[in-house]
Parts: sequence; structure tokens; C-alpha cells
Amino acid sequence: MFKRKIEITRIKKHDKTKLIDEVLIEQSVNIFINSEPIVDIICLPKDLRELAIGFLYSVGIIDSFEEIKSIEVDEIEYNIYVDLQEAKGFNSENLKINSVSRVIDTTCGITSPWRDTIKKVLDEKNVSEQILNKNPLLNADQIYTAIKQMQTSTSLYRETGGCHGAAIYDFNTKSLSLKEDIGRHNAIDKVLGDLLQKNHNFQEVLLTSTGRLTGDSVLKAIRAQIPIVASVSAAIESGIRLAFAYGITLIGFVRGARMNIYTHPERIQI
Repeated sequence: MFKRKIEITRIKKHDKTKLIDEVLIEQSVNIFINSEPIVDIICLPKDLRELAIGFLYSVGIIDSFEEIKSIEVDEIEYNIYVDLQEAKGFNSENLKINSVSRVIDTTCGITSPWRDTIKKVLDEKNVSEQILNKNPLLNADQIYTAIKQMQTSTSLYRETGGCHGAAIYDFNTKSLSLKEDIGRHNAIDKVLGDLLQKNHNFQEVLLTSTGRLTGDSVLKAIRAQIPIVASVSAAIESGIRLAFAYGITLIGFVRGARMNIYTHPERIQI
């Protein structure tokens, strides 16, 4: 269960009425790797399989869905059990995660140890050069269309106003995945995980979001080598700095027929 009905009192001008409203439920979800607790994510308890796959990919624990031997979601205790293929050689001690940094809430995104883990993976794989070598050209109208489709399709946001959405589109603005979560970074992990389990690559795709483009959000796009990221919201300095360094075209405030391009604008035509 990820939402419930409650009675509220609404005041509109000079009228005061009682009515039934729907609110979202946040839940602490634990991910275990090879029976060992790794991370505790505060999230919307929906699409948990995709969340786990996307998170493990984002932080560099896996590079593909094939590296997962099995995944089991316990929707009663809200635990996700992941067994990796033996050849993966996963060692939790390399993560340097403690009981505090294990927790990822819905506001601040990932904690510093996880952030350091991602950056280490990016450096090892020379990701910046690979993204900079991608030179897709998109028309501004394609960005507007993708954002509009995402906003139209985020039904939980329209019903409750309490969550973020993320979506991945191909360069013909065909929807490949759309997910929602209380945390903007969780929503991104969910769409990444969805494409990974479908064995769909991240070549020639566009990532869209309803949330602020923070460093944590941009890191996830960098990890997937997605060259263009767009949001209806603002970009934060940390996100802009990372997008510039790694070759991401970062776009914010996509509303109506306008947008702000913060980095690498050469990929967007009018």
C-alpha cells in the first residue's frame, strides 16, 4: 500500500468544509546483498524491484542486470534480497558505509560515502570522455514534448501533489519508462532499473525529471552515460558543475515553450 485516504478540513475563501483526500505513504525499505544489509532507502513503496536494480547500478555495485542472480521483494517487511552472481566478487567493506550513511532519505539524496563510491566508478570507466564523444542533436520541440508527456503521465502527482516523476524517452520522444516516488532521486533510480531489467541500453535516450537537478540526480545520469537531462525545475550549482565536467547537456525550467540550458547547449537546436 502506497497511499491512503484521510479526512481533512479545507478552507477556501470564507468556506470551511470537511472532505476526503488521498496522501502518499513513505516507507523505509532495506536492500540486502548476499544476505548482508547494504542500504535503507526511504521511498514510496511502489516499483521496489526497479528501485533496487537502479540503485545498485547507480552506485556502481552492478554494471548490468545479468550480474544479478536473483532478486526477491518482501512487500510485507519491506526488504529486498539481492543475490549477485558469484563472479561479481562483491565486498561490502569496500563501500565504507556505516549505520548512519546507510540511510537515504527523500530529501537529501545519497550520503557522502555513496557519492564517493559513484565518483570512483565514473573515474575508473573514464565516463566523461565517453559522454563528451556523444553528440546527439535534438530539436527544442522534442524536449518540450517529452516534458509535457511526463507531466501528463505522472498520475500520482496529479492525485496527491506529493511525489516526483522521472521518465526516459528515446530521441523520437517515445516513452521507454516512467516512474514516480516521494524522492526525486528514487524516481530516477526506478526508471534506470526498469530499463536495465528490460535489457534496454541507455544509448540515444533523454532523461526527464520533475525535481531539482542536484548533483546527486545528475550523478545518476552520468553513471548511465545519458547525454541530455531535462527538468521542469531548477538546476543546482552542484548539478551544473558535474554536468559541465562530464559532458551532460543539463536543461531546467522546461515550461511551455521555454527552457534554460545550463551546460553543453550545442546538442539542442531550434
